[in-house]
Order: sequence, then C-alpha cells, then structure tokens
Amino acid sequence: MADPTPVIDDLCAESEELDRLVAGASAEQWALATPAAGWTVAHQIAHLAWTDHSSLLAITDQEGFARAVEKALTEPGDFVDNGAREGAGKPPEQLLADWRTGREALADALRTAPDGARFPWYGPPMSTASMATARLMETWAHGLDVADALGVSRTPTDRLRHIVRLGVRTRDFAFGVHGLTPPFEEFRVELVGPSGELWVYGAEDATDRVTGPALDFCLLVTQRAHRADLALRAEGSDADRWLDIAQAFAGPPGEGREPKGDGREPTGDAG
Repeated sequence: MADPTPVIDDLCAESEELDRLVAGASAEQWALATPAAGWTVAHQIAHLAWTDHSSLLAITDQEGFARAVEKALTEPGDFVDNGAREGAGKPPEQLLADWRTGREALADALRTAPDGARFPWYGPPMSTASMATARLMETWAHGLDVADALGVSRTPTDRLRHIVRLGVRTRDFAFGVHGLTPPFEEFRVELVGPSGELWVYGAEDATDRVTGPALDFCLLVTQRAHRADLALRAEGSDADRWLDIAQAFAGPPGEGREPKGDGREPTGDAG
C-alpha cells in the first residue's frame, strides 16, 4: 500500500466509533465481563491503550521499544494480560483519557512517518500501513467484545477491507505458527463486503478457494467467532485447513471461541 493515509483515516474512524460506545458508560458497565475470559470492558480498552503506546514507542523510539520488549519478556505471566490488568485498574475516566491521548499521538506519528519506514514489533517489522492496519484490526476486534458486553449491535462498514487484506496476507504466518508448511500456491479469496462490493484476492484459476461474507472472514481471522458459526466456504484441502487455523494477529495460536451452535449451516468443503 503506497499511501497509508486511507487506513490511518479508517483507524481513527474505528476508534471514534468505539469511543462513542464507552464514553457514556457507567462504572458498572466498565466492569462488565466480555467474551474474552477474565477481561472486562475496562481490560479491552486498557489493552488498546497499551498496544497504542507500544506502537508509538516502536515508531518514535526504537531503542526504547527494544528495552520494553526485553523487560516484558522477563515479567512473570503474560505481558499482554499484565498491561491490560494494569490499565483496567485505573478509574474509567482516566483510562478513557489515556486511550484518547495515546491513539491521537499514534495517528500523528503514523501520518508523519518517513516513506518506506519499517518499525520493530513483537512479530516481523511493519511498515506504516501495516502498523495502522494491525491497529485497526485490533480496535475492531476488541470493539466487538465491548459491544457484546454492552449488548450493542454494531453495523459493519467497508473499513473491514483492511482487515480482510491483512487476513489474506497472513495466511502463511497462520500455517507456520501451527508448525505447518504453508501451501506453495496462492488461494483465490472472494468475499462480499458490507456495501455489497466483491473483494477479490489471488489468481482466478487457483485450485483452492475461499468465499463468503467479508464480515465472517474478519470474525474468523480475529478469532471472534468459530468457523462453524460462519458462512464461509472452502474449496480444496489446503483452504479448508486454513479456515481452521487462520489468525491475523501476531503471537502464538489463539484459543478462539467456542461454537454457538445457533443452527447456521457449518461451512467448509475439503473438496
């Protein structure tokens, strides 16, 4: 992606939408449990604030980021959970203010980053566009957990295009993190966006294919829903395997979510 401005703009819009959900929440609502085990609404926002801070550090102070990573790796327990727990202990108004300040600083840093810059991360180094896309993906996914806790239904937007692209690009990572050799051939991915537009990736004559709603694909690669509850279809054994292990986020394989068993037709065809 040559110009990162569109994804940065969409990251800001996604953050503002989530901000509106929590800005008027009561202290009791901030303490509500979300679908992530052990995480409240406050934990979700604290995690976003923590990751925004880490991203800003990676862009503006790479030596400082390296020290932070080294320190995190020596901490007892999971440093991601530790960061969320620490932030969740703040009063909601302070946590919200910290998240706002941090994400605005990050957006400014992304907009002014030099062309071609690459920044260190917990996984492979990332470009400006990749960093913004990863932040949008996390903001959307954790925002879903917040909305679930608050009993709010969010309307999907075509901002999902960025998450779809990230999910497609991380196919080989998903295989590798599970100790599997990535397929040599690319897949054909055809997904229908919220506006009805067809988003297409890969060669038209590819043997392995994935089709379905873009929203469902995003739920899958962020592990916010079980494959059995999604209207995604795989053609080919490698594509079928991918839908079982897909993840667009760095780190070890996620635990995912249990199937809801709501009667939707199971997806996937290992043809």
